[in-house]
Amino acid sequence: MEPSNVTELLYKQLNFRGERQKVISSNIANIDTPGFKTKELAFKNELEKSNQENELKMKTTHSMHISTSFDKNDKSDYSKYEVKGLEEQNDGNNVNLDTQMGQMTQNNVMFTAIQNSIKKDSAWFKTVIDSSGKN
Repeated sequence: MEPSNVTELLYKQLNFRGERQKVISSNIANIDTPGFKTKELAFKNELEKSNQENELKMKTTHSMHISTSFDKNDKSDYSKYEVKGLEEQNDGNNVNLDTQMGQMTQNNVMFTAIQNSIKKDSAWFKTVIDSSGKN
């Protein structure tokens, strides 16, 4: 059971931020690799996609129910691509350490904010459960 309908989106964003951290770390690790091109990770907004499709989806509430086509571990929400138009060094590498460190910091701030949102969402859920038991 999820605390709210927002929780699923928060977990997707948290997973995205973790994957993006890996891509940024890879860029930094390859800063001296000749010919290496900066990579970026894009997140396809599941909410927009579901609004466009405008279809009802099945929800499993028990492990023995028929599974839905949606898999929480599916990484198809992310697409990795090569960043174009960046200034290249003489060896063909276009990784900029300052930019990558800035993106890493921004990504870390977002990751922490999403974690705090999940904690707050869960705390509200716990409060509702505790309150309903007092009646």
